[in-house]
Amino acid sequence: MVRLAALVPRPRVNLTRYHGVFAPNSPWRGAITPGRRGKGTQRQASDEVDEDTPVARRSAMSWAQRLKRVFRIDVEACQACGGAMKIIASIEDPVVIGKILAHLEQATPVREVVHLPGPRAPPDGWS
Repeated sequence: MVRLAALVPRPRVNLTRYHGVFAPNSPWRGAITPGRRGKGTQRQASDEVDEDTPVARRSAMSWAQRLKRVFRIDVEACQACGGAMKIIASIEDPVVIGKILAHLEQATPVREVVHLPGPRAPPDGWS
């Protein structure tokens, strides 16, 4: 049991650690990373004049962009027609979310389940 417990990571600890030139405090990190961010990089004059809030400057991507990049979920495109959608609100309060979901379960009829087409690859047993 002790050996298994040793494999479980501690909570709130990054599981990916970078060393050498990829380390966060490396003076060469800005020269080799695509975002040109790191301790050794110089801020350009155009970055200093930017009138965004400090939070907007720090965030590299919105949550919708992160969902699309990591999980391939595009929340900015309509599932029915593929058209562009605009995010107008982000509800994060669990009580409000519960009320909305309870109302939707009462008010809307059950929709048909959309089945995806089968895989095109042959089954595992084929040679």
